[in-house]
Amino acid sequence: MTAPLMRPKRKNPVVKSREPTLPPWARSRVALGMTAAAAEGRFELQRCARCHAVQYPPREACHRCLSDDLPWVEIDGGGALISQTTLLHSHDLYFRERVPWRLGMVQLDAGPTVVVHLHGDVTEPPTRVRVAAKLDKAGMAVLVGFPEKERAHMADDRQLREFTCNPQFRRVFVTDGKTATGQAIVRALATAGADLIWVGHAEPWKAAPGLRALADIPQVTLLPLDVTDHRSIKEVASQVGPKVDILINTAEYHRAFGISARQGTDIARMEMDVNYLGLLRLAQEFGPIMRARGADGQSSAVAWVNLLSIFALSNFPAHGTYSASKAAALSLAQCLRAEMRPAGIRVINVFPGPIDDEWNQLLPPPKLAPDAVATAIVHALREGIEDVYPGDVAQEWRSRLREGAKGFERELAAGSGT
Repeated sequence: MTAPLMRPKRKNPVVKSREPTLPPWARSRVALGMTAAAAEGRFELQRCARCHAVQYPPREACHRCLSDDLPWVEIDGGGALISQTTLLHSHDLYFRERVPWRLGMVQLDAGPTVVVHLHGDVTEPPTRVRVAAKLDKAGMAVLVGFPEKERAHMADDRQLREFTCNPQFRRVFVTDGKTATGQAIVRALATAGADLIWVGHAEPWKAAPGLRALADIPQVTLLPLDVTDHRSIKEVASQVGPKVDILINTAEYHRAFGISARQGTDIARMEMDVNYLGLLRLAQEFGPIMRARGADGQSSAVAWVNLLSIFALSNFPAHGTYSASKAAALSLAQCLRAEMRPAGIRVINVFPGPIDDEWNQLLPPPKLAPDAVATAIVHALREGIEDVYPGDVAQEWRSRLREGAKGFERELAAGSGT
């Protein structure tokens, strides 16, 4: 049984940080379909539309009837462990630093036999297991075999932590604690066992509801931070940057306007300054520091979380300039993901639907409570998910965009998208 995780010892500041290494990451173009599903927390395999055979590994043609009509379908993951081995030596640098490493072969109930990384609580074969798709340090899909039933401290497994960003005993920086969503995230992180939580707040001379209550949480330290001021970010980065394991950017500026509803560009400029340029400034200061800490063992930097919006994927005209700023932030976040990948740091993008706050007051339900957004973020960190769509509206938008982006654009223009 997995032993409970202990608080890590402080790193010796004299000892050089190890250079990050990545597991083998080359994949065929068709195999990236499994990665796309794993990024959203699903286990999918190809199933032939003609003969219904499920196949693994992914291929261009069905192994049974040679059809090329191979849609991806979600698999429940049940199966039988038929063999196992423990890797004690490897020529690959990544696994060489992490041996012993447990592997197994599982006969899925869906048909194929797959190679999986085995959780430490899986017993000797033959035994029943459940298989899930996770993202490894290189951001590629791998399969992990778990015990069929949940057990205590499963999230503390040494191998599993390579595929997740569990906030337990980690040090987290939340960039804006003045909003209800930011405060909900801080509380959720404290409940999840985060060791230290630094919380930024702009304009510290202004009293913000709930901020004093955050300061009473033992793990929390408040820090003045203005993401529109490069000097402010630089000062905070020099103070806490070398200690941050997870950064969660919650800073945003939101106004409910389109293009013709107002004159001038002041509001749009401020939205871009906070939502897009704020992220850029944070990435310039914290990105290099976190990349240098991608191999500090249990205390490694592991994740960067961006609170975006489902409006980033398709412009919602009633919130047009805000949508544009979030779309710009999404594009920048994709660049950040590519730059953080060599260090094994996961960039998680969160696309909530309308949050129940003052700037979404006139939008009809359903709207997300801040606590729901916080729960989704902690879940994504624990499961290692890369893209998160909390709430019914976000899920509906995601589904419609897959069906046809152009048709959905017309629905939004007509006011029927929410």
